[in-house]
This record gives sequence, C-alpha cells and structure tokens, in this order.
Amino acid sequence: MKFRPCIDIHNGAVKQIVGGSLKDQGNQAETNFASELGADYYAKLYQKDGLSGGHIILLNPASSEYYEATKAQAMSALAAYPEGLQIGGGITAENAFEYIAAGASHVIVTSYVFQDGRIQWENLKKLVTAVGKEHVVLDLSCRKKDGDYYIVTNRWQTFTEVKLCAQVLDELADYCDEFLVHGVDVEGKSSGVELDLVKLLSDWGGIRITYAGGIGSMKDLKQFEETCGGKLDFTIGSALDLFGGKIPYEEISKL
Repeated sequence: MKFRPCIDIHNGAVKQIVGGSLKDQGNQAETNFASELGADYYAKLYQKDGLSGGHIILLNPASSEYYEATKAQAMSALAAYPEGLQIGGGITAENAFEYIAAGASHVIVTSYVFQDGRIQWENLKKLVTAVGKEHVVLDLSCRKKDGDYYIVTNRWQTFTEVKLCAQVLDELADYCDEFLVHGVDVEGKSSGVELDLVKLLSDWGGIRITYAGGIGSMKDLKQFEETCGGKLDFTIGSALDLFGGKIPYEEISKL
C-alpha cells in the first residue's frame, strides 16, 4: 500500500473539488480548496518527499476557454518532476505522446476508451501503439447504479454500460500498466470510503490499482487498509492539510 499524491487543475488553478459536482457547462464545480500556488510547487514538493506515481488531472475539456491555462499548469508540473507523475484529462492516441515527451511517466485515460457507453477496443489498441502499454493507466472511476458500479466518463458526468467486475478488469489489464479508480459518489466529500468498491478491487488481485475517494481521516485510512489488506494504493486530496483538510500531509507522505 502506497500513498499517491495528486494535483487537480480546474480553470487554470490547482483545486480540490467535489467530484460529482463537475459540469462542463459554465466550467462549474463545487470547490473545496483553491490554491494560490502553481502546480509546479506541488510537483517539486512530491519530488522532494520521494513520492512517485501521483497523478495530475486536467478538469477542463479542450473546448473550455480555461483549457490552455489548465494545460500550461500541468506542463509546468511535468517539467518540475520528470518521470514522477502521471497525467489525465482529454488524453487520446493523438496527443498521448506529447505528455510522455513532456515528462509524464504514464497517461491516464477514460473517455477516449469508453465511448457511446462501451469499451472502444480499437481506440485502446491505438493508445497502446502510441505510447506502449507500460505508459498507460486506465481510469475506471465509477458510480453506483442499481446496486452495481458502472464506469463513468466525461469528467464523471456520463454513465457507461460497462459494469466494473473481475471479467472487465481481466480484459483491460492486458492493455495497461495500472488502474486508477475514483469512487465518484464520495470523491471530495471526506465522508468515508466506498468499502464495497475497495473490496471488489482488492479481491481481484491483478495489476496495481490506486483508489481515490472519501478518505477523510486517519480512521478512514485504517478502515481502507483493513478492507483491502494493503493490496491497493491510495490517494487523498481535499482531506489533506496541504489542501485545507485535517489529515497531516507530513504523516501521510512518510507512509
């Protein structure tokens, strides 16, 4: 079990938002924290503390007037910590190599692979051809519907028909190095972990998985560790004192 740090960028600034509140229309999101510091500051901090494998997420679509400012922040973080961070948000086979060349260790992909409610295998194969399986992280962030978890796309706004289960994990694992899974319904709320989702992921036991969502206290983290048996990595955003929360970054960064 390893702590993976994060840098979320929205409207050109490092932020922590309530994940389920994100809307492309009007570039809206319920914000927990907005930093006056640049993304490169956080990248240098993570590098200093020896924290690798964290993720940068661009939370604006390419159609947004804020996209270029958001992307510029992301690029500054990659330059500050070469090979130390992954990046996601609008990644396709056409632009993926740009980010690897800029210093990303991996590209994180959801919507390009999950379109029209289904897995687009041709797009996934193009992505692997573009940068290599070893540089691909598939974001399987999900929300609960009718008692099951379904992968969501378009910055978590759109449900797909793809139910998260062992068979799907087996099939997708052949095309990537890791999975990143946000429990979107609790993301940014510090309201407790999606334990059913954590159990599903840890019971699978395939490639490396990072879980995000709802870890709001050291008690939540302990419950997460007990549920996954230490098999999953984790990220904490809004709940860290680094982003206005109560969990001490200094303590978490040494785990």
